[in-house]
Amino acid sequence: MTDKAPLVVIAAGGTGGHMFPAQALSEVLLARGWRVKLSTDARGARYAGGFPDAVEIEEVASATFARGGLLAKLAVPLRVAGGAIGAIARMIIDRPRAVVGFGGYPSIPALIGAVTLRVPRMIHEQNGVLGRVNRLFAKRVDRLACGTWPTRPIPDGVAAVHVGNPVRAAVLERAGAGYIAPGEYPMDLLVIGGSQGARALSETVPEALALLPDTLKTHLTVSHQARDEDSARVAAFYADNGLRADVQPFFEDVPRRIAESQLVISRAGASSVADISVIGRPAILIPYPHATADHQTANARGLVEAGAAILLPESQLSPQVLADQILAVMDNPDGALQMAIACLNAGKPDAAVTLADMVETLGQPG
Repeated sequence: MTDKAPLVVIAAGGTGGHMFPAQALSEVLLARGWRVKLSTDARGARYAGGFPDAVEIEEVASATFARGGLLAKLAVPLRVAGGAIGAIARMIIDRPRAVVGFGGYPSIPALIGAVTLRVPRMIHEQNGVLGRVNRLFAKRVDRLACGTWPTRPIPDGVAAVHVGNPVRAAVLERAGAGYIAPGEYPMDLLVIGGSQGARALSETVPEALALLPDTLKTHLTVSHQARDEDSARVAAFYADNGLRADVQPFFEDVPRRIAESQLVISRAGASSVADISVIGRPAILIPYPHATADHQTANARGLVEAGAAILLPESQLSPQVLADQILAVMDNPDGALQMAIACLNAGKPDAAVTLADMVETLGQPG
């Protein structure tokens, strides 16, 4: 790829929820002959390992008001200003055709640079509630794309487009994988909680599974993503209760495990919901209650209303309640199959392609 290829700057950071769809877009644009730069901070860079090698990673100075003491909070504007000055300087030297922000404080410098230099720009909001940074820039960009619909609040005068949440190539490879309904044969159940919200699931899911009938437990294998500090305890509980389980802090092959599962128990992060829907699996979604503006409940709404998922608020979560919901799926093959079909119908596997089309239209010279 030559330096004459059109350049897009993708700005994202903070969490995998921002970085995974950014990765998906980069994969499509690289295949179309674009150069891609990822603008993120040191924290976001930790999630960049899955990005194609051709993506140039630029670490920017950034900060958030959500962490640190008073002095750290007072320094936030200075750090953001420094990051923005650096972004502007880089864009003057290597001017992008377009800048795409995926949210998170690390996206601020690149978006400020794009506004300052009048570079065509757009943002993509993954969640059903517009995040702080995207809300700040919603009236200052040329396009607003949404992953979850409806997304609120959309500022007056801003036209939002529902494109879905881009999923990585590893997910697309298993899009629409055939579903085997529950029955009297080996079955898989996947538990994924996200970095912030895994503890409540690790405390409740094992006890709920222990309450299931032995006839079901005999056929069940559990893949449970648990935090480092919880892994040994969770694994020991499963072993003590006669349940086969693979307990790890992080699964490198989540798409495969989703595809092989009869049921997924998950938080309702936007990327998790998108992955589950593109592959098409019944789910029990337990929104993380401390997510900003309760956006995980908004994320879950589409699959729940489609009949593809069961919504279980954490305030109602207990081993017995969860066991009843698990049994309602695993003891009803026809119902589980209908949930899988509904889930697949709700997915948007072409989200990355649609978003890439928008970027190319936005970045047309002239």
